[in-house]
Amino acid sequence: MLILFTIGVTLYTIGVCIAALFGNEKARHWVKGRLRQMKEFRMKSRAKLPQPTGDGDWIWIHAASLGEFEQGRPIIEALKKDYPQYKILLSFFSPSGYEVRKDYPLADEVLYLPTDTSHHAKQWLRRHHFIAAFFIKYEFWFHYMNALKEADVPLYYVSLIFNEKSFFFRSFGRWFRQQLHNVTHFFVQDKKTAELLHKYGFDNYTICGDTRFDRVAAIAKQAKSFPEIERFIGGLQCIIAGSTWPPDEKLLEAFYPQLPESYCLIIAPHDISASHIAQIQAQFPKAVLYSELKEECRSNILVVNTIGILSQLYQYARFVYIGGGFGVNIHNIQEPVTFGCPVVFGPKYTDFKEAVDLVGRQGAFSVKNAAQLEEIFTRLMNDEVFYSKASETCRNYLQQQVGATEKIMEGFKNMLFSQKIG
Repeated sequence: MLILFTIGVTLYTIGVCIAALFGNEKARHWVKGRLRQMKEFRMKSRAKLPQPTGDGDWIWIHAASLGEFEQGRPIIEALKKDYPQYKILLSFFSPSGYEVRKDYPLADEVLYLPTDTSHHAKQWLRRHHFIAAFFIKYEFWFHYMNALKEADVPLYYVSLIFNEKSFFFRSFGRWFRQQLHNVTHFFVQDKKTAELLHKYGFDNYTICGDTRFDRVAAIAKQAKSFPEIERFIGGLQCIIAGSTWPPDEKLLEAFYPQLPESYCLIIAPHDISASHIAQIQAQFPKAVLYSELKEECRSNILVVNTIGILSQLYQYARFVYIGGGFGVNIHNIQEPVTFGCPVVFGPKYTDFKEAVDLVGRQGAFSVKNAAQLEEIFTRLMNDEVFYSKASETCRNYLQQQVGATEKIMEGFKNMLFSQKIG
């Protein structure tokens, strides 16, 4: 089965290379970044490897992309604070994570993860003396997991969440489950994941919750003000539509004529390319771009055509629409929830525990069409009791979820990490 897995990884790599040749920008970054890194490795191959003591001891944090990095970020911050004598290697699978965080100051080195082969895994572990590795959420690379086990490097999974549909627990999943024995400890999000692991003979887990809540709570506490946004909003109530895609924007276009005079709308699309921004401007002719926002603005609709500020803009919202629910999956709802914003999204949300939880508690609401969106928007605007209850539900839910990082670090220190540094 490992041979089949390796063949699958090879075919995937070939597919990405072909996509890069045909102009796919993300694939091009994926390929060029790894080729550049391999060249740098070869140039340094004659240099002496770090010694396995003192400054040569490393902790490896691996995230698939930017979202997983945000889940791992509280762990990195805690490790740097509690164990400054150890260096941090941060690796990414996707260029959308690497390109944004390649200069992350708390990591001593930021790299692309080479493709998952036995050769790459062994070579990777020879470059540094790792005392521990943390993989964030779903990153299961079996050659690297085997190499860590063989090298006696403890491997911890952070914010892991499983369900019965996971291939580990399907009828064909026996080999995949066997690979989980390479994991030292699972820090899982919920009881359901713990029960699944226990059912299949794994008792090396701790229920901690999701470290992403610790991150968004910290963002909320440190949120800066945006005077230009405050001038745009004026005395109006604000609806923010974050990480939207074209199907989401069509729903908002249908609702916009019903927007009361006491409200304004801010749209922050997932894709801020010039062509997509132009498309949104065609749908909303009165829209003003954030990059062109002037002191005097008479429009009630703003399009945010920059990245990096959305998580903090939610502080200005009465309630929020989150995009992606008419595609593969919704985007992050934790960021608005931390400000007490009720959240509305499309039907594709069931892979996210917080979305399922909040829909059940009526702090979040799923819609399937424009009529349903208009109905829930209207109620959130006009029914103060309904709105206040939804907002309070979000605030209470956040408070119940924070603290995962502290639990993980306590377990790492007392149960596991002390064996390596004692």
